[in-house]
Amino acid sequence: MLFAIPLLISALIYAAAALLPAYFLMRYIYRMDKVEKEPVRLLFSLVIMGVVAAAIASAAEGIGMKVLGSFVSPNSRAYVILLAFVVVGAVEEGAKFLLLRRRTWNELNFNYRFDGIVYAVFVSLGFAAIENVIYVLGYGLSVAPMRALLAVPGHMAFGVFMGVFYGRAKICDLRGDREGTKENLICAYLSATLLHGFYDACVMMGTTLSTIIFVAFVIVMYRWVRSLIKKESATDMPVM
Repeated sequence: MLFAIPLLISALIYAAAALLPAYFLMRYIYRMDKVEKEPVRLLFSLVIMGVVAAAIASAAEGIGMKVLGSFVSPNSRAYVILLAFVVVGAVEEGAKFLLLRRRTWNELNFNYRFDGIVYAVFVSLGFAAIENVIYVLGYGLSVAPMRALLAVPGHMAFGVFMGVFYGRAKICDLRGDREGTKENLICAYLSATLLHGFYDACVMMGTTLSTIIFVAFVIVMYRWVRSLIKKESATDMPVM
């Protein structure tokens, strides 16, 4: 029995390192939803949707990499860029977006614009949480600090942009504005995909210049996201 205690403590440390970053960001978004809090049951289901999205994306990315490798040399810069945008960014954000819409578009609690941000972020952080578990278990605690500062908040940032347009799409839909609904749904997906693709492309390039661009990009994106969250929270409105 005593031999199991160190294993239990180790498991708890790994779990905390992998899951706490996503938990604290979820808590932050939940607190910024000032008009009407979303049911815990709904939020938990969105986290599960994020986990499912990660599984779908993992399978699709494996296929996408094989297809891309048959057309473009894996050693070329074009391969890195296409991998980042078309395979990773498009697939991961696509999986999140499809499950987000399936779970929440007709949700009765979707009655305020900021709800779009809450829903998109919780799906994104569910995705980030399970991805973080896999990385921490696979590569050890040494990767946890950097992922807590970059990868997990990165997924939240992509979710915020997706959620901003998603909330606007809901308003257009309930007002009978089909064009506005379509345009905002497209922007919800594309904004997250392009940001995700650029983020990954900078990381995958691995050059000094790409690293400098990446650091500048992350700083600007985080500041922009924080500003967006505050603005959208302060000016929240009913979707009807």
